[in-house]
Amino acid sequence: MSTDRLTNAHLYLGLGENIQRAFEYLQHVNLDTLPVGRLELDGIKMYVTSQEYATKLPEQGKWEAHRRYIDLQYLISGTERIGYSQLSKMTHGEYNPEKDFLALAGSGDFVTLNAGDFMLLFPEEAHMPGMAVDQPVLVKKAVVKIAIK
Repeated sequence: MSTDRLTNAHLYLGLGENIQRAFEYLQHVNLDTLPVGRLELDGIKMYVTSQEYATKLPEQGKWEAHRRYIDLQYLISGTERIGYSQLSKMTHGEYNPEKDFLALAGSGDFVTLNAGDFMLLFPEEAHMPGMAVDQPVLVKKAVVKIAIK
């Protein structure tokens, strides 16, 4: 798991060609006008989902992980907390292969993201996105899904 500002994306380009392509997409598209929904960037190998939602209170949070995709979560506007833990420290629930969604239970640490921040999450990293810092606020986020080769 890494968190940083998108302006520092050049520091992460050595992590692979597809991660580089994901950062380049975020840097060159007008994210303010990105419509809510899914946009194919390279078929099932890479796509972005644009989301607008109100952050949730802690008791509404759900831990998750993915097996087939790396998440590059970029906060376009607003502020949210994202929980993080190692997958090995979590209790595993059901895996939905169609949604590449592994439900988890457990606890972890939380990081606050502000507009312009990203979090890069790999399949061995559990996360709980969309949490309110104090009170729920509206956020806009782009999540680039990068297939594991």
